[in-house]
Amino acid sequence: MHEKANLAEKLAQFSDYFAPRTVARFNDNDVMVAKLHGEFIWHTHDETDDFFLVLSGRLVIRLRDREVVLGPGELFVVPRGVEHQPYAAEETHILLIEPTGTPNTGDATTAAPRRTL
Repeated sequence: MHEKANLAEKLAQFSDYFAPRTVARFNDNDVMVAKLHGEFIWHTHDETDDFFLVLSGRLVIRLRDREVVLGPGELFVVPRGVEHQPYAAEETHILLIEPTGTPNTGDATTAAPRRTL
């Protein structure tokens, strides 16, 4: 990618939830945007931390011992190996950064396919 990316424009190009879209790559990492609404599955990432930055809306990261509530401009990193469940009561837009190829469910057989915008 050699051009700037407008995240609002990228988010306007799709409507499905929990299906991240890669908008840039750096140092073997994907920078992705996603729309969330409702509950995602409980899952872990054994090999990598899970980075969430809320662009709009409200995201709850459910952990087994607590909940982390994020609003626009707030971020949270779930440490590798920690089980978690993202939940959004309303449509929420997020930015994710993950090593290229990391399955969004922690399991390649159940993960959403990787798509690039």
